[in-house]
Amino acid sequence: MKIYIDENINDFDLDEAMTLLSEQRREQVARYKMEGPRRQAVAAYLLLRKALREMYGIHDAPVFEYDANGKPSILGHPEIFFNLSHCRKAVACVVADSPVGIDVEETCRFSDSIARYTLDDEEYESVVKADNPSQAFIRLWTMKEALLKYTGEGLRRDIKTVLRLSPANKVEFLTELHDGYVVSVVNTKSCL
Repeated sequence: MKIYIDENINDFDLDEAMTLLSEQRREQVARYKMEGPRRQAVAAYLLLRKALREMYGIHDAPVFEYDANGKPSILGHPEIFFNLSHCRKAVACVVADSPVGIDVEETCRFSDSIARYTLDDEEYESVVKADNPSQAFIRLWTMKEALLKYTGEGLRRDIKTVLRLSPANKVEFLTELHDGYVVSVVNTKSCL
């Protein structure tokens, strides 16, 4: 498993970078109305291309296929698992030989109402007692979202219980706290 993170979302020529995308990804990126999200989606895809080159010697722009839940995989390479995420501060990509999930989120001002809505009682108490409740909340949020991306479910489950139910006990979480954002990765225990 390898994790790639890039904070330089605004440091490339967007038009030039678009030529490095598959036609499928260009069409997906074109749906974003604002430049910020377009840049993020392009930067995340470019991280995936870099990972595929470095880890597998694949130089072609990957084309995605999607399962019933919308989880992407690389057409013609069922042995490669990946996941992408982006926010205004950074983009992230994880590539592995087994299922993975990743989430990156910007640290923002703590919201008690959002915390109560998304955290179970134990999680909520740990967040409000933390030295930095905003960072503690985003850490738990990214863990939950990375797990749901790992399973392919997305935000269809009760978000409060995600970390208490299977498969949370069958995976390992890696969380990195950065200046202004948090990244969490989920992978099967035997692969970390």
